[in-house]
Amino acid sequence: MAFKKTHTPARSLDKQGLHRRNIHNQGYDFSRLIEVMPELSGYTRDNGYGRVSIDFADPKAVKCLNRAILLADYHVLDWDIPDGALCPPIPGRVDYIHYLADLLQVNGKPLTGCNIKALDIGTGANGVYPLLGNSCYGWQFVATDIAQDSLANVAHIIERNPPMSHAISLRLQRDKQAIFTGIIQAGEMFEVSMCNPPFHESKQAAAQAASRKTSNLGRAKKQKSATALNFGGQDNELWCPGGELTFLTTMIKESLAFSHQCLWFTSLVSKGDNLAPCRKLLMEQGVADIQVIPMEQGNKLTRVIAWSYLAANHRQKWLKLKQQQPKFAHSPSLGI
Repeated sequence: MAFKKTHTPARSLDKQGLHRRNIHNQGYDFSRLIEVMPELSGYTRDNGYGRVSIDFADPKAVKCLNRAILLADYHVLDWDIPDGALCPPIPGRVDYIHYLADLLQVNGKPLTGCNIKALDIGTGANGVYPLLGNSCYGWQFVATDIAQDSLANVAHIIERNPPMSHAISLRLQRDKQAIFTGIIQAGEMFEVSMCNPPFHESKQAAAQAASRKTSNLGRAKKQKSATALNFGGQDNELWCPGGELTFLTTMIKESLAFSHQCLWFTSLVSKGDNLAPCRKLLMEQGVADIQVIPMEQGNKLTRVIAWSYLAANHRQKWLKLKQQQPKFAHSPSLGI
């Protein structure tokens, strides 16, 4: 499949703080989006400042906007999610992809094409990371989830987009206590893994946070940044026992067993206080490199934590070999 090349805005970062390659840096062009999806016009309104927007507290409006963006900018047809499933803000999600591409550079250029294989932990019913990563960079993806229904919905989206059928594969994680175990197969190699972990520690905490968000939106006098919001979410998408830190701890500990099968392990970290214990654990496990990448999306600040067990020279050797290989070649053997 030919991957979609994205243009680079004139400024590397605008007031929304998005990655320099993020085509949403200048906001949404609703006229163009309505051209590809006329039903979006039924959700648009004046935001009170003479600009067209939507009500970001309306899940149907947000879903329609996502469908239009994915069609217009990433050529994804018929994207849809079940009622109540997490409806992610596309600009913020594609930002994560662009920052991962920065980790996979040779001579200052991100590697593209099907030789690059990525692992998406907890893809959800939306499957947005594989869809965006394949569209932007042509990468192959293995997308995992503990919910069969979520994977079934992603499979339906892929069926509607035949060019992606050879690039995105789905795997059910049968052990809800495991992350990489049972997913990464013997001899299988990935250039990068990614994850947007559950944030809350209980269903009650997730429900209270959702209630506060809805209340805040209702009281807001100013239109909030579209990149800072997302709505909905099923239980496994929003919470797990112990919350984000427990999930990250499990992920880090498990990564050691697959230390030479993945070039970069990464995850979003929503709570800044969780970085220090993650760094401490990674250092105890003897990783070769830890990077924390800030991601600014409107008024929201999150970050990506990335770690590798391979030294920088071995990482560059790996990537250069991938760059030189023909399509669908096996991952490199580094002799380490």
